Amino acid sequence: MYRILFTFIVFVASVGCSMAQNWVTTWAAAQQVIEPKNNPPIALANETFRQIVQVSIPGEQMRLRLSNRYSREDLEINAVEIAKAKSAGASSDIEELTTCQLTFNGSKSVVIKAGEEIYADVCDFKITPRMNIAITIHYGKAPLNIITGHPSSRTTSYFMDKNISTEHWYTIESIDVIAGKKGRAIAVIGNSITDGRGSTTNGQNRWPDVLSERLLKNKATRDVSVLNFGIGGNCVVEGGLGPTVKRRYQHDIFGMSGVKYVILFEGVNDLGGARDAVAKADQIIEVYKQIIKEAHEKGMKVYGGTVMPFKYSFYDFGNHEAGRQHLNEWIRSCKDFDAVLDFDAVMSGTLEKDALNPIFLFENDWLHPNAIGYKKMGESINLKLFK
Repeated sequence: MYRILFTFIVFVASVGCSMAQNWVTTWAAAQQVIEPKNNPPIALANETFRQIVQVSIPGEQMRLRLSNRYSREDLEINAVEIAKAKSAGASSDIEELTTCQLTFNGSKSVVIKAGEEIYADVCDFKITPRMNIAITIHYGKAPLNIITGHPSSRTTSYFMDKNISTEHWYTIESIDVIAGKKGRAIAVIGNSITDGRGSTTNGQNRWPDVLSERLLKNKATRDVSVLNFGIGGNCVVEGGLGPTVKRRYQHDIFGMSGVKYVILFEGVNDLGGARDAVAKADQIIEVYKQIIKEAHEKGMKVYGGTVMPFKYSFYDFGNHEAGRQHLNEWIRSCKDFDAVLDFDAVMSGTLEKDALNPIFLFENDWLHPNAIGYKKMGESINLKLFK
């Protein structure tokens, strides 16, 4: 009887410890069907592929999530290892002694069914702030055409058995860590401006990266991770590239661990492709209101980012500017958001308020910032919002 009682006490204590663990996502990338032009340069099947990511907050234990969510065929994984990378993507080199073999329910291999995602088993692996982690996947059978991943990695990935590299992520979705009791995450929903078009390849200098570095250096916010759910060409309501915000927000916000804050910074592609941008702005507002309502019900704070100027860009025609002004006016004046990130004001020119400041232009497209602009955006955010 005493043995049974002791076993029961140990079991309850173990469950209690497990329940007390604060899992927080420290890195993530929005998943979509990879466009044909961004498919792997060679088939993934039977290849060893190394991808490098830069996390935000630290932890002593981690779990990796892999995705086959948008594929129509099963995905065979023969093995996965993680290790500390020697760079942020400029090379495939790793610190060999840090290599950790991941398992899936105790097995090195796993089959991820079409339409599904899977977590690897919890792994003891010391992650430090802004650490570069190499994820090496040994593929078995893999989808050839409809592949799940994130095409705009801004980070070089490597086929280890071939002299071939590519700037895309496939299969990898998120990394969680067991954080301290104050650990929490920001989920950033955005388009190519959040995804980092115009940032430096392997530079990890998108505006969410700049924000993450600032948070980690600040005592009151050093437990806050930043999750970049930007998708190039993405829309809120319909059309565009990747699943719309309306379709993906529940997964990308509520499907992550430890999210306490949400930043909504989208809309330019909806407005730029609309026949009537004012009417489109109203549709965006309705989607935003629904997201805010659900997030508030879960105890999250939601911050709205104003749409930046696009005068002289390929979106500068029709009533698109009127739609932008209409949406921004609502973001600034409504009582729905907990605060406003006024990127419009931060990034506009000194002489032309309806155009980007020329010092921030990437390739003179008058839409995307360069690295200097992303730094300005990341530095403009008040860290007190995340205390």
